Amino acid sequence: MATKPIAETRYRIGDFAEIVGLNSPTLRYYEKEGLINPHRTENGIRYYTQQDVTWVNFLLHLKSTGMTIEQLKRYVKLRAQGDSTINQRIELLEEVRKNFELEYQRLQEGWTILNDKLDWYKGKEGGHIEDSESFSEYLQSLNHEYLERTEHERSASED
Repeated sequence: MATKPIAETRYRIGDFAEIVGLNSPTLRYYEKEGLINPHRTENGIRYYTQQDVTWVNFLLHLKSTGMTIEQLKRYVKLRAQGDSTINQRIELLEEVRKNFELEYQRLQEGWTILNDKLDWYKGKEGGHIEDSESFSEYLQSLNHEYLERTEHERSASED
């Protein structure tokens, strides 16, 4: 007794867009740029599968690291060429990681100064910080590394 193959779920562009959290024009743009390749029915209607959901989610993870569309296109092309391009993909991902680490550090510093500002306001409001103490003086008392780097970077740019 032969078993009947299970039909793969097909998603039309609107449903697929909702599943992956993008809109239809963005999916069409990704298609135009060669990042995704939807399947077509006999009538030429686009459809996507669960494998496409996984692929787009992966692309969105890469994009969330700051990877540009051009870098994504390069990655997709290299991937399509097979294992002979692994070293090139490593180089690309290393470059993205380096840029991501710099941006992550910048965001952490922004997060720290935001929290410092909130603490300063709350300290003033709660009477723990003298009215005469400026935010700049408060930051100096905290002795954060990002202040030293910022001071150093300012000094370097003035030279």
